[in-house]
Amino acid sequence: MDSERQNYKVKGRAAKSNHAGRFERHTCEAFDDGWARDEDLPVLRTRTRVEVPRKMISYNRSPDLPFDRSINPYRGCEHGCVYCFARPSHAYLGLSPGLDFETQLIARPDAPEVLRRELANKRYRVAPIAIGTNTDPYQPIERDHRIMRKCLEVLSETGHPTAIVTKGSLIERDIDILEGMAKRDLIRVGISVTTLDAHLSRLMEPRAPAPQRRLAMIRRLSDAGIRVRIMASPMIPALTDPEMEAILAAGHDAGARYASWIMLRLPREVSPLVKEWLAAHFPNRKERIMSRLREMHGGKEYDSTWHKRMSGEGPYAEMVAQRFNVAI
Repeated sequence: MDSERQNYKVKGRAAKSNHAGRFERHTCEAFDDGWARDEDLPVLRTRTRVEVPRKMISYNRSPDLPFDRSINPYRGCEHGCVYCFARPSHAYLGLSPGLDFETQLIARPDAPEVLRRELANKRYRVAPIAIGTNTDPYQPIERDHRIMRKCLEVLSETGHPTAIVTKGSLIERDIDILEGMAKRDLIRVGISVTTLDAHLSRLMEPRAPAPQRRLAMIRRLSDAGIRVRIMASPMIPALTDPEMEAILAAGHDAGARYASWIMLRLPREVSPLVKEWLAAHFPNRKERIMSRLREMHGGKEYDSTWHKRMSGEGPYAEMVAQRFNVAI
């Protein structure tokens, strides 16, 4: 909650607040009593707890998605992307979708064995498993926990088709596994590039690799024979969407042969977090950006209706979609 943030220096984080999740009955409000000095406060560090999952495969019936199942080795994400649509899921843990989402992480070290058990079930029917759809499996804590690599080993051993979405350069560590899966046509990788501006990226994705580093990842994966998609997502109207063509061209030059895009989504607690971020970094553009989003969602900041939530509707959304089609 806000009192938590008040007790620490907050550096290198995207969220500007830590309001309680929507399921909490009580909230705390911090106030300055005049005694605390910022230089005396400790820096807010990432903390990781362990969870023992009962199951790993989550199923969905969304017609907007090209897959019906996914796994997540971690809850929360240290990349700290301010726009992350998965932030509201932290409220189910009694944590804030704000700073808690990027500093209070959950690791699931038993995930590989649980996954292996589910795949061995006689009733299981094979279809591609998506990884990274909620939180990034190659976020920094994967370097120590290696849960994603172990899950990937299970999927490779069982010959299971897999799709990965990530911004994390740690994926290069696992090229030895991915290359073998690619030879059996079992793997697809999507690399998300939101902007080519390193400064803007650092502001909104503070602990994710810089844009040029992600393009280098595309090159390494492509050179290894792995099918790579450049994901121009999310596009933020009047902030990053002018870069769409440049992002797609850079991805193609790096070796990507597939592409996709998604408009910025602001479900639940994400909306106030993004508005706080815009007020802090782009106050002159805030109202213009929010006006465009409302224009694409029938006057609301977000509409979760299937077939509309990913792209919006109306003239502006249609223009962006047409630009994408021309560019590719």
